[in-house]
Amino acid sequence: MTELDYDKPMPPLNRDSKPFWDSMKEHNMRLQRCVGCGKIRHYPRPVCDSCYSMEYDWVRASGKGKVHTWTVSEHAFHPGFLAALPMTLATVELEEGVRVCAQMRDVEPGQMAVDMAVELGYEDTGANFTLPVFRPA
Repeated sequence: MTELDYDKPMPPLNRDSKPFWDSMKEHNMRLQRCVGCGKIRHYPRPVCDSCYSMEYDWVRASGKGKVHTWTVSEHAFHPGFLAALPMTLATVELEEGVRVCAQMRDVEPGQMAVDMAVELGYEDTGANFTLPVFRPA
């Protein structure tokens, strides 16, 4: 499968986000960390929202977290997702203190719960990028 064959929206790749998506392809999620104050941040961006430093490095994420909230989507917001319905979309608070939104796998919607322990997984799309997913821990 190539990017031309992939029928879902692609994430934007720019100077700030490319290292994150490269780490996902390596199955080794990394998050930005502010050099000035040490705050971990996600989504990747050029300026720390805590101390306004523009200096950052990248640290490996543990991949462990807890469900903050979730929703079950019965309607596709893009035609490429029709075959995946219904899908459970979760906002997960990682141990590092940031929240990541991704699809849940291996759990029925009725089994979802706030503070449910989850682990990060990786799904290679075949379109030269890898998406995060979460599974019950």
